[in-house]
Amino acid sequence: MEYPLSTNQRNLVQRLWDFFCSLKLTLFLLITLAITSIIGTIIPQYPNIDERYWATISAGKKALYESLGFFDMYHSWWFLAFLTIFSINLITCSIHRLPHVFKFVSEPLLVLPEGQQKSYKSTDMKLASGLEESKERLIAFLTAEFAAPVVTKVDHQYHLFAQKNAWCRLGVYVVHFSILVIFVGAMIGNLFGYKGFVAIVEGETVNSIQLRNGKTSPLGFEVRCDQFSVTFYEAPGGGRPSQMPKEFKSILTLTENGKEVPNYKHVRVVVNDPMTYKGITFYQSSYGQANDPSVFYFSVRDRNSGKTEQLALRPGLPTGLPDGRNVAIVDLTNNPGEGLAAVLSVSSKGAEPSFFKVFRENPALDELRGDRMIFTFTGTDAKQYTGLQVNKDPGVWVVWTGCFLMCAGLCIAFFMSHKRVWIVLSNGHARIFGNASKNQPAFQTEFEALTDKLHSQNI
Repeated sequence: MEYPLSTNQRNLVQRLWDFFCSLKLTLFLLITLAITSIIGTIIPQYPNIDERYWATISAGKKALYESLGFFDMYHSWWFLAFLTIFSINLITCSIHRLPHVFKFVSEPLLVLPEGQQKSYKSTDMKLASGLEESKERLIAFLTAEFAAPVVTKVDHQYHLFAQKNAWCRLGVYVVHFSILVIFVGAMIGNLFGYKGFVAIVEGETVNSIQLRNGKTSPLGFEVRCDQFSVTFYEAPGGGRPSQMPKEFKSILTLTENGKEVPNYKHVRVVVNDPMTYKGITFYQSSYGQANDPSVFYFSVRDRNSGKTEQLALRPGLPTGLPDGRNVAIVDLTNNPGEGLAAVLSVSSKGAEPSFFKVFRENPALDELRGDRMIFTFTGTDAKQYTGLQVNKDPGVWVVWTGCFLMCAGLCIAFFMSHKRVWIVLSNGHARIFGNASKNQPAFQTEFEALTDKLHSQNI
């Protein structure tokens, strides 16, 4: 047995309905979401917060931002709450207005009331034929030049109605629906996807990542970093690289159950060119040195003979040179603008050692020293690590579908117009009316061209 709602209950439901249908609520939510999005752009978001940022804010401000969810704003409960309310607002507004628009489109005004005739564009014409013959000619004309008309007879008059693009009035609801689809895709990504980070040392393999909440998540397969390399922009004035990276790339191989995954061997991953496998995408994010070097490599060229030999030096341990002298690393420096450099000591029996600095980033500089043996700093045994941002978003295709629907809906809503033409036909006389839902100047031109052509038909 069903019980009717009491007056108070009906009033409460009606007030809630009116609240969610309110345009003021829509504007408030749009402004709020825009402001919070600005906050999320200004304040760094996990997991891409640089350690240097923490030094710029106080402990109290950090605690406040943490409690408000500003460091992971787009996943905070209050931001998701605003999105939920906005979705309800869109749904209720659409439900409230859609029946009227649908009825307007599906049940057009076949006979134009006299009260509305004065507000529409119109023109008169005299008929050269009888009423029935003129009606058939006008039907053929509208069908060929505009759209097939619907004929309605009222008393001794015929009313011809034709329309184009009637369903374009629903374009705004396609946009509403697309926004909801995008929200659904985002929620799917939030609930069933993740974002994390992994650092892989050259030659090593990982099978899990660290999520933004600090937890570890298994990948279900293994990722090996075969090689990492970085190139730098040339310093101002030329001659040597700067400290600004131009490109850093990782060469990765995926393995699963102990076997290399086909088509995923030695895959090149650079910034803006990620790798995706099983819905998990790896983005090149950062890099660094994984360990302190213990061996330093140099090439030594004899200025006279041109012969070159390779040396592997350890700090403090003398090594013989081709000319009989000994060389040793006595110090290492790594200064901004200079890069890594080794202070070398070259000595021979009975002579004072000579000290000089060899720069890794400026290999041609040692040739200016004038010594017979020219040193070039070629590298170290230190391994690099590659930092990869890892993203799994099963809702991404739902979001892309929503974006496609939004583009289609916006094109329909802004670039298509619902155009209508009425012809009131009586003995010896016809009056043509026209109206468009938008872009009235363009329709005025089209309507005038249509009526001019109609006058020339001698109907």
